[in-house]
Amino acid sequence: MRAYERLLRYVAYPTTSDEAAPASVCPSTEGQRVLANALADELCGLGLENARVDVYGYVYGTLPANCAEERPVLGLIAHMDTSDAASDEGVKPRIVRAYDGGDIVLNEEKGVVLRAAAFESLRDHVGEDLIVTDGTTLLGADDKAGIAEILTTVETLRESGARHGTIQIAFTPDEEIGRGADRFDVKGFGADYAYTVDGGAIGEIEYENFNAASADVTVHGVNIHPGSAKNKMKNALRIGMAFDALLPPHELPECTEGYEGFHHLTRMSGTEERAELHYIVRDHDRETFERKKAGFKQAAAFLNERYGGGTVEVALRDSYYNMKEKVEPFLFLIENAKQAMREAGVEPMVVPIRGGTDGARLSFMGLPCPNLPTGGHHFHGRFEYISIQSMDRMVDVLVRLLRV
Repeated sequence: MRAYERLLRYVAYPTTSDEAAPASVCPSTEGQRVLANALADELCGLGLENARVDVYGYVYGTLPANCAEERPVLGLIAHMDTSDAASDEGVKPRIVRAYDGGDIVLNEEKGVVLRAAAFESLRDHVGEDLIVTDGTTLLGADDKAGIAEILTTVETLRESGARHGTIQIAFTPDEEIGRGADRFDVKGFGADYAYTVDGGAIGEIEYENFNAASADVTVHGVNIHPGSAKNKMKNALRIGMAFDALLPPHELPECTEGYEGFHHLTRMSGTEERAELHYIVRDHDRETFERKKAGFKQAAAFLNERYGGGTVEVALRDSYYNMKEKVEPFLFLIENAKQAMREAGVEPMVVPIRGGTDGARLSFMGLPCPNLPTGGHHFHGRFEYISIQSMDRMVDVLVRLLRV
C-alpha cells in the first residue's frame, strides 16, 4: 500500500486535540484513542512486536532487527492529533491529478480557491498529484501523513527484506496542544536516537526550534452604567487592548521569518468586568525569549500603575525549548538524513522550525530527536495540501535512512 492511500484512510478519523481538557485527561479527545487502536491493529498486521496502546493513548511497536551487526536502535515518531485552527470533521480529500500550475477550485459553491499566486509552493509540484481539501476543513496531513509514511516504510522494509537494526515506532496524542511528550515512555520506547516525521516541504531537516511559552492575561475591570461611568468605569476590554498595544508591534508572526521570534494573540474574550487574552511567545534565542516574556510583565506593571494594583495579571508557562543544544552532540543524525535524501534524489536543506515538535521535548528528555519532513504544505487550514509523489519520496528516504 502506498503512503497516500493510508493518509486517505486516516483523515476520516476526527482527532482534533482540546487545549481546554484538563491536563489529567490524556488523550484530550476520544477520537485520538479511536485512531490509536486502529493504528495498533495495523502495526500488529505488519508483524511488529509488542504493538500496543498504553493507558494514555500512546501507540508503540517494535520492528526487530534482521541483521547480525550491532546497530543503534532508531525510532520513528509522528502525532495523531490535528490542530483546532480548522475543523477535521467530515474531511473530504480530493486528488488533483497532474497539477497544471494554475488555481485549484476547492469548493465552487463556497468560492474557495487555492490560488497559485498566493501559495507559491504549488509551483514546485507542477505535474504531480496533489491531495487537497474541499475548502471547508483542514486535511490532517499534519501529522497523519507522517504516520502514513512511517507505516509504509515499515511495510516496505519487511517486503523488501532489506537489512536493518531494531526500529521503534511511536504515535503520540496531543502534540498540537503541547502535551505530546508529557507521558511519552522514553525508557520503555528503547531507542538510542529518533526522528519525528512531522515537517513540511520535502527535503527540509530541522533541529533548531523555537523556545516556546504561553501567556494568559486576565484583566479585572469595574463595570458601571455608561450613563454614570465617568471616573468610575474600568473597561476590561479596553485595558486588554491597551495591553496588546504595549507589546512590540514588529514582533508579530505576520512581520517575522526565519530565526525571528514573535508574540501572537490567539484568543481574546470578555466583558467590561473581565477580559482574557491568550498569547503564545516564540524565539530561537533563549536570551531574547526571556526578554520577550519580561515584556509581558512590564506591560502589566505599567497598566497596574495606571489603573490600580491587580488590574492586569499575567501567567506565563514555558512549553518547550530549542532542541539545538541537545542534538548538536549527535550531528551524525543530520548527516545521515542528508545522505539518505541525496540517495533518494531529494536535495536536503537544514532549516529552523518556526514552531515545535514532540522531538524538542523528547530531546530534553534524553532522546535526541531531529525532525524530518512529510512533504505537506499550509498545515492547520483549509488550503492544506500534500503531493503524492513527495510522500513516495519520503518513504524512500526513510527506507534508506533505516536500512544497513
